[in-house]
Parts: sequence; C-alpha cells; structure tokens
Amino acid sequence: MTKRLSDQNMSYREELINTIEPNFVFNEKPINRFKLKNTENSNKNLNKTAKINELKKLINSIQNCNLKKNSQNLILGDGKIDSPIMIIGEAPGLDEEKTCKTFQGESGALLEKMLNAINISRKNVYSSYAINFRPPEDRKPTTQEIRRYSIFLKEHISIIDPKIVILFGSTAMESVIASNQRISIERGKWKEIILKNKTYPLMITFSPSYLLRFPENKKFSWDDLKKIKQKILDLKIKL
Repeated sequence: MTKRLSDQNMSYREELINTIEPNFVFNEKPINRFKLKNTENSNKNLNKTAKINELKKLINSIQNCNLKKNSQNLILGDGKIDSPIMIIGEAPGLDEEKTCKTFQGESGALLEKMLNAINISRKNVYSSYAINFRPPEDRKPTTQEIRRYSIFLKEHISIIDPKIVILFGSTAMESVIASNQRISIERGKWKEIILKNKTYPLMITFSPSYLLRFPENKKFSWDDLKKIKQKILDLKIKL
C-alpha cells in the first residue's frame, strides 16, 4: 500500500513538472560538479597563453639590441603552462636557437636527470631563460643586457605564477635578484622576490651547462635539489 502511494506521488510530481516545463529530462546519473573547476583552469590557461603571446611581441619589438640582431630566433619558454615549478636558465645556446626550445642537447639531458633525482618529470615544469636571444659565440650577457631583459623575465614569472622559482646560473640570479655576488656564495639559500604584491620563493643553483664543464660541483647541486624537494613537500605541491 505504501509503495503504491509512493508511485502515485512520483507520477503526480512528474505530471506537475511537465505542465510547467515540458522539456525537463529525468536522469538518475549524479551531477558532475568538477566540470566547473576544469573550465576555470582552462580559461586561466588561455589567459596565460594570451599574455605570453603579448610578452613575446613586446620582446620582439626591442630596438637597438645586439642580442636580437645577431640571433635567429626568440626563445621565450615552454613546458606546462600551469606548472607550480618554473625553472629559469641563463640564455639559449645553439641547440636551443635551432629548435626554439629551452634546455636542449647535453644540458637538457643533465637537467632531466637532476629533476628526476627529486622525482620531478621535466614535462611537469615550465622553463624559460633570463635572456631570450642567443648571445654571440655564447658569451656571457653583459650587466646592461641582463637589466634590460629582466623586466620581461619578471613579467614572465608573474604570468606563469608558479609556487617555486628555480634559478639556474649567475645570469638568471642577477636578472631576478640583481645580485653581483658569486653564485657559489648565493646558491643553496631560499630567497624571495615580490612581483605585483605576490611573493615567490627562489632557489639559486648551478646551471646544467656549468656542471658539464665542472662536474665536481654536482655535489653542491644535489644539496640544492634536496632543499627544493623538501620545499615541495612543505608547500604540499602536487606535480
């Protein structure tokens, strides 16, 4: 008797709803409330991509720059655009200039090993350079060049908005924190930079290209990598 009454009530409700809105469709499947979050992430990434494209146009509009004049391609950045980890190298070399991608060749292979040593896949990070054009004969950029491009680099960091920034090499260090100290003194210490009222933790370490020339310093880089791994755990960052 109770079941029959329940069925009658359900039938009555359906008839009532249909008289109000004939296009209702009944479905027993649960509502997927995660689609909204995925849409938000997608829109955020599209916004980042648009801003990066604008930044690239701005860098390409630079006038009277020997770096740009003597380079074939602009190398801005690549990788996972919504990554919580952003790595910044010094400047592109020949392999990067040819492929228009960051950290190629032997230095790229060593970078992957360094990241894998702390359980980070390179495909899950975003990478860029302090200088976006290859310096002639791969020379070290001048202080004036570093300062000029640091404006673009800091804007790049703000766009990516990572949880942790890793600076590989003295040029990246000078570009972001304006330090002229030897990298052997500054490396391995957590520092911070504030961009647009947001604080970003920084770790400075030796660049892969430097370690290829001076492999005896890999032990110091390993210490730095362990600190980065601990910071990832402390901040509960998921990769």
